[in-house]
Amino acid sequence: MTNAIRPQPGIENIKLYKGGESRLAGHDRVLKLSSNENPLGPPPVAIDAIRSAAESVHLYPSTDHAELRTAIGEINGLDPNRVICGVGSDEVLQMVTQAYAGIGDEVIHTEHGFSLYPVLIHMTGATPICVAEKERVVDVDAVLDAISERTRVILITNPGNPTGTILPNPELTRLVEGVPENVVLVLDGAYTEYAEGFDGGMSHARNRMNVLMTRTFSKIYGLGGLRIGWGYGCQEMIETLTRIRQPFNLSTVQLSAAEAAVRDREWVAACSELNAEQRARLTGAIRQLGISCDESSTNFVLARFTDAVEAAAANAALQENGIIVRAVAGYGFPEGLRITVGDAEQTGRVIAALTRWRETA
Repeated sequence: MTNAIRPQPGIENIKLYKGGESRLAGHDRVLKLSSNENPLGPPPVAIDAIRSAAESVHLYPSTDHAELRTAIGEINGLDPNRVICGVGSDEVLQMVTQAYAGIGDEVIHTEHGFSLYPVLIHMTGATPICVAEKERVVDVDAVLDAISERTRVILITNPGNPTGTILPNPELTRLVEGVPENVVLVLDGAYTEYAEGFDGGMSHARNRMNVLMTRTFSKIYGLGGLRIGWGYGCQEMIETLTRIRQPFNLSTVQLSAAEAAVRDREWVAACSELNAEQRARLTGAIRQLGISCDESSTNFVLARFTDAVEAAAANAALQENGIIVRAVAGYGFPEGLRITVGDAEQTGRVIAALTRWRETA
């Protein structure tokens, strides 16, 4: 690259994101369990909303997302004026890092947090500060100890990805109370709906000026292909983020589908129930095969093998059976495979494939 044209500081440090595979050579009936997608898909009411919205795509969408924000507020008991919507929760995360961090600043994240965090931090020119976790769970003391005068934002994935673990509520409260008021604490809760007894940090975002909670429609609502997310925080923070949000960032189709989906409480309950049932089944089977697996509060489990060699062998065996899971060496687990929890038939395929591999290994 010439000296005449150079990107902003930090951008050259960004590693290109590589998504999970979706095809396997020689297999027509591929079971993709690498991206934590809902096996039941979106609620039928969302599909109907998409079809209906398609008739008006020649018109610009609303810029204030009022109907969707109102629906989110009604379902979750939140002030819609304190809700911001984005192209997936990813965009909300990008907006908050862009708004509050820059060159010379530091942004804290944990070692097994969402892989997008370093990308977002480098985009601002800030310095990523990676903090170790404890037994694959966010270490509150380590996070608090890492805070310096240069810290501007802290990004916490809870429940974790790819660990599936969750920070107990008392520990989350201790973290929230320990973060200085001039530091933004982001609670990234993409998998909140799968975690029993957890509000995603909603109560903290409601009561703390420096806490932002983020959520997504990509997981339990089955709308990953449409890319819709939202965040909730104090009025001043939401107004700041709105200033840098593109006015037409969400299409008419996205807004209509998300509003219909968030109002379908029965669908969410059914998906959560199926996930809990099959997650327990998959976790138990993996452990019976002598493979380590933490309790998960998400729609996936992290199977931890003896080492990277054994993990690769298990991955190869799954692929031979037409099953794609996610190798997570890039997340710090060369010995791990992240497996999305599917429906009963899909879970059975995974268990059968791993059992045959174990018996012949």
